[in-house]
Amino acid sequence: MNKNRLEAFSDGVLAIILTVMVLEMKVPHGEQFSALLPVLPVFLSYVLSFVYLGIYWNNHHHMLHLAGKVSGGILWANLHLLFWLSLLPFTTGWMGENHFAAAAMCLYGVNLLCCAIAYFILQQRIIAAQGPGSVLAHAIGPDIKGKLSPVLYLLGIVTSFVSPWLSGAFYVVTACMWLVPDRRVEREVMKHAGPGESGA
Repeated sequence: MNKNRLEAFSDGVLAIILTVMVLEMKVPHGEQFSALLPVLPVFLSYVLSFVYLGIYWNNHHHMLHLAGKVSGGILWANLHLLFWLSLLPFTTGWMGENHFAAAAMCLYGVNLLCCAIAYFILQQRIIAAQGPGSVLAHAIGPDIKGKLSPVLYLLGIVTSFVSPWLSGAFYVVTACMWLVPDRRVEREVMKHAGPGESGA
């Protein structure tokens, strides 16, 4: 089946997730800049989650570009990913409202880990559907970042009750790692772009 509806649906859900997340930031009372200090943790947690959602949207776009047709298994794997991403506004809000408390940092890490696992499952479903010599498998190569990310999330989860700031550092480092574009994937996207497509 055609992948256009899957892409449009996923983009719509991600847009709603971002909208819900920003609505969690309440306008503080007071006309001085000092009134913004209590909402600083909420803002910082929003920025981190916004970056993560941007990373997922970008990589999801590239992955589906190389997917060709989609199967029922791919549709369900995509819904599985969207489910965990849709929980980010809740875990982000709890983390910000409680000023990066240990339990909130732990749950946020679990959410990120589940998103990573769901993305991996979707990726593997697409590779399996493409058959031998998968374009996507060739594009991602050894996928070092994909293998390292769950380890960093687990370290963030474990250290959340030791030092929430150390836990947060693992989440920030992982996000920064993914902000560096994977040139191999982009090259494959450009290579397989149709007439009039930029691949971006």
